[in-house]
Amino acid sequence: MGQPVTVVSKPSSRAGIVRYETNRALTGMGHERYSAGDEVAGTTPADELARRLFARGGIARVHVNGNIVTIQLADVEADADGIDEVIASLYLYWVEGVEVPGDDELTDVAG
Repeated sequence: MGQPVTVVSKPSSRAGIVRYETNRALTGMGHERYSAGDEVAGTTPADELARRLFARGGIARVHVNGNIVTIQLADVEADADGIDEVIASLYLYWVEGVEVPGDDELTDVAG
């Protein structure tokens, strides 16, 4: 459940840099920058995306501005396969292995 993000890969003239355009804004008007090895402690969509991308491995830096995600691969010759799927699944909540809450859990009101 949730809503997949549409992701389109955009060409880059620099080796080791990949860009993705999404159908959703992931930040406000500001730029968000992340480097591998740094703690990503925030709770914004861009923060969560950076954590997921670094968990994928092979990524040195992530830059998010609005609906554009720019990634610097850790190695110029590295493969970018699967990055678009990480971005596309950002807003998918109940995927394989995640238990969907039942009616009782959803309607339980703490009193």
